[in-house]
Amino acid sequence: MKIICIGRNYVAHAKELNNPIPEKPVFFMKPDTALLPPHNPFFYPDFSKDVHYEAELVIKINKNGKHIAEKFAHKYYDEISVGIDFTARDLQADCKKKGLPWEIAKAFDFSAPVGNFIPITTFENTSSIPFGLKINSDWRQQGNSSNMIFSFDRIIAYVSQFVTLRSGDLIFTGTPEGVGPAQREDHFELFLADEKVLDFKVK
Repeated sequence: MKIICIGRNYVAHAKELNNPIPEKPVFFMKPDTALLPPHNPFFYPDFSKDVHYEAELVIKINKNGKHIAEKFAHKYYDEISVGIDFTARDLQADCKKKGLPWEIAKAFDFSAPVGNFIPITTFENTSSIPFGLKINSDWRQQGNSSNMIFSFDRIIAYVSQFVTLRSGDLIFTGTPEGVGPAQREDHFELFLADEKVLDFKVK
């Protein structure tokens, strides 16, 4: 399986990082080793001093597909959760300054904690799914799929032009505004609507 991540999919987040609003989906990938094993803490990596959290809706692909038409894309996922795209912001900034790829800042081990998946049929309207992140019991990010620039179906149609999607692949669909630095001993709680789907500590 692979992890596909969509960048700059919320206008407010793009603006908070002074990035342009994309005209088509921007994506990068993480390896399966980026998944955080269940019930494990996230250990702050020793190669960075500025790891940021980015809470995102995550959809799970349920069958193989390539060149998927947008009108059929809804048939390729039936579960959803919330995850964190941890980013070593200091490494990313250095790579961007040098014009280099920045997988080193995004794809490192355990940089993609993901919560329990819920059937998407739980939600009456998949274009309006609320989610959020609490750190130490305080809300840090709250978002809704209605604010995404590119919908789930548009993302699947676009990405599948370039990369074959396989059952079990995960797609992180972008983060809303409110990203910030993680600290050791932080307690993360991820919510999909009113349901907590994951909690873990930073060590």
